[in-house]
Amino acid sequence: MSKTKKSIKILLVEPDYRNKYPPLGLMKIAAFHKQKGHDVRFVKGCDSEIRNLGWDEIYITTLFSFYWNKTIETIKYYLRTPGNPKIYIGGIMASLMQDDIEEATGIRPVFGLLNEKGKLGIDDEEIIDRLVPDYHILEDISYIYPAHDAYFAHTTRGCIRKCEFCAVSIIEPKYVDYIPLKSQIELIDKKFGQKKDLLLMDNNVLASKQFDRIVDEIKDAGFVKGAKLGKRLRYVDFNQGIDPRILTKEKIERLAELPIKPLRIAFDDIELKEIYAEKIRWAAEYGLVYLSNYVLYNFEDTPEDFYERLRINIELNEELGTQIFSFPMKYVPFTSKNRKYIGSNWNYRYLRSVNCILNATHGVVGIKKPFFNRAFGENVEQFKRLLAMPEKYIIYRDQHEATEAKAWVVQYDGLLADQKIVLHGIIDKQKFVDDITGNERLDEVLQHYRRDTESLQQVVLQV
Repeated sequence: MSKTKKSIKILLVEPDYRNKYPPLGLMKIAAFHKQKGHDVRFVKGCDSEIRNLGWDEIYITTLFSFYWNKTIETIKYYLRTPGNPKIYIGGIMASLMQDDIEEATGIRPVFGLLNEKGKLGIDDEEIIDRLVPDYHILEDISYIYPAHDAYFAHTTRGCIRKCEFCAVSIIEPKYVDYIPLKSQIELIDKKFGQKKDLLLMDNNVLASKQFDRIVDEIKDAGFVKGAKLGKRLRYVDFNQGIDPRILTKEKIERLAELPIKPLRIAFDDIELKEIYAEKIRWAAEYGLVYLSNYVLYNFEDTPEDFYERLRINIELNEELGTQIFSFPMKYVPFTSKNRKYIGSNWNYRYLRSVNCILNATHGVVGIKKPFFNRAFGENVEQFKRLLAMPEKYIIYRDQHEATEAKAWVVQYDGLLADQKIVLHGIIDKQKFVDDITGNERLDEVLQHYRRDTESLQQVVLQV
């Protein structure tokens, strides 16, 4: 009598940080194992019931380095899985911090993409990165990714740039300028049903010599202006943004053939302001009026540069009738284990204050000038004064604007230049100390910060 072959049990794990997009790498690993007939399960976070179900292999993905503590905690948790399964660690943080992770867990992570045979050392392993992701695993968890009803795909890989603040050139060092799209969508439709939107995760699609071919494939896949799935309009999102330095009128005209919402154009450096503004005007000319960008700060910029980039977007909205939503993104080195990094032109107080402002705006800089002026100030001088303001007065502006905050403004503006230098030397510290200066004006202003510290003990803010 022949013995029934044991089904290999595969557990896929994502730490329980909040993220917008599902783990594409794990979805492709799931596809690989399912086509081999293996039993595959996906879990988010640490789950004792699932951990004890007898797994043969466990794959743990990683995202950003500032999730270090949560990620290492998750890895160590599954290291205690009964039966001593083989554990693989991969993803962004794993690729950038192999030595640190190996030291912390004893496991050497897999580097980079699964873009060659045998990368994991599994029997009959093919090029996993080319597989169509398995969407069914997302049904295993209760967490709903904000972007879930979409095709997740690449039409290119890598980037021609080597920006200091970006890890793409390390993880994806070779630029691949064309990956067939239509066949991916057709397979997803067949296996998992149609998706409403198309989310393309290319890092620099404009650099491709096959750009026109890519646009044609997107249209052939059903993503043309006005296209619907049922009664809902369908959209295309190049979610990593496009490079304004190589955006031509010909390319913007082609992009305008697609139902793009939003068009994401990078604005990382104030030195690009003329190029950036020109490309926004081209977008508006061709009817692409819904735009978005991440505005990097705390890198090599100054607070003045940061404010100017935000203000430029507001002015372009007024001039062109566009709707540019800005998402300030604080720079953290891509091997930093927390978010505490302070750039050379910034300080702790300024970063806390920007975070307080964004806490009130839910991380978004809106499109209307009155809203912007109230949140960030009517000019750079007002913005810098806001950055010096006690946190309580920023977060709870409506409650304090006519009383304590008004008194603080009068007192702060009444300080002499050298007194402001002394004040900032005190309040810029990461831990507020009850300094007594002996100067009546200064100590009067400092009282606002002492009360601020006491009242904000329960407010959680990530700098």
